[in-house]
Amino acid sequence: MELEVVKENKKKISLSAIYGVAILVIIIDQISKILVHNFMEMGTLGEIHVIGDWFRLHYLLNPGMAFGMQFGNEYGKLLLTVFRIIASGGIVYAIYSLYQKPTHPGFLICIAMILGGAIGNAIDSIFYGVLIEGNAIPGSSTPWFHGQVIDMLYFPMIEGNFPAWIPMIGGDHFLFFSPVFNIADSAIFLGVTFILIFQNKFTEFEKSHESQD
Repeated sequence: MELEVVKENKKKISLSAIYGVAILVIIIDQISKILVHNFMEMGTLGEIHVIGDWFRLHYLLNPGMAFGMQFGNEYGKLLLTVFRIIASGGIVYAIYSLYQKPTHPGFLICIAMILGGAIGNAIDSIFYGVLIEGNAIPGSSTPWFHGQVIDMLYFPMIEGNFPAWIPMIGGDHFLFFSPVFNIADSAIFLGVTFILIFQNKFTEFEKSHESQD
């Protein structure tokens, strides 16, 4: 039965195509980061307005996790890099293992997107700051496994001030969705989101094939 499941999966999508999705994410992610690094100034001065004020390219270096979150010290950064490497290896194996089972091809593609995003940011963490200048201070470098991640996608959709009548925060400035992120972050987010949206469909696919055993 296992051989039949593998053959059925291959009719819809091959294992190499699934890993190819991850590789495509990595390539697009790294190209976008290199282009931003080479052709944009960091910060507000180099900002490019793509769609008015709603979508901008804003070059910054993120020493921590996705969407601007950070660890508190250099050891946290090292642990994060090691975690990214281990997690990427685990996802590579998970895709191979799931492919041998009655798994919906769409679910495998979502996992591949997450894998591509994880490896994309892991590359930054390992190499950036050593192979290319990856520090906010020009001319300085960072050790291996401590590289900063290049972010550039910025969607400050709604900006303004809270109404004066709201207690405590009345009149304060607010910005809806301030994180700056990258293609790798987007791939991880979309992969997880699609899994949540289509989880019933993925589960039904698995159950329908298990009932045929």
